[in-house]
Amino acid sequence: MNTSPVEKGDRIPTFKLPTDDGRSVSPADLAGRPAVIYFYPKDDTSGCTTEAKDFTRLAPAFRKAGIPVIGISPDSLKRHQKFREKHELDVRLAADEDHAVAERFGVWIEKSMYGRKYMGIDRSTFLIDANGHIAEVWRKVKVPGHAEEVLEAARQLAKK
Repeated sequence: MNTSPVEKGDRIPTFKLPTDDGRSVSPADLAGRPAVIYFYPKDDTSGCTTEAKDFTRLAPAFRKAGIPVIGISPDSLKRHQKFREKHELDVRLAADEDHAVAERFGVWIEKSMYGRKYMGIDRSTFLIDANGHIAEVWRKVKVPGHAEEVLEAARQLAKK
């Protein structure tokens, strides 16, 4: 298991994941334009719901800038579809059920809650440039204001 985190300037790891819209997403699908990939722990939990709603609220601005936004969690496609419908989300959600992609990005980490250790997602966002390199990384994301910060960075990148 390779959990060394990808950093700014690194090439995006290879992957192909199914998405809740019946398609799939891979780096090849994102090539030629900036993109946002955000990893979140679990559908329909408070922080994850707020983050997805924030990206949804800003989805028109991301689209106007030509920047797709993909949310990735270990949840199944069925859970993603329920999550999308329940909260009227407007971002694509990819299912990384075996957390292999999270491991490649270095966001599948040991966590601790109430003294219990377990493996889970380190809430993280990656801004990818048009050439498939990591342009910006946000780790241990605090949700309030995060989507706006990512949008601003994405807009700046799109202007280059």
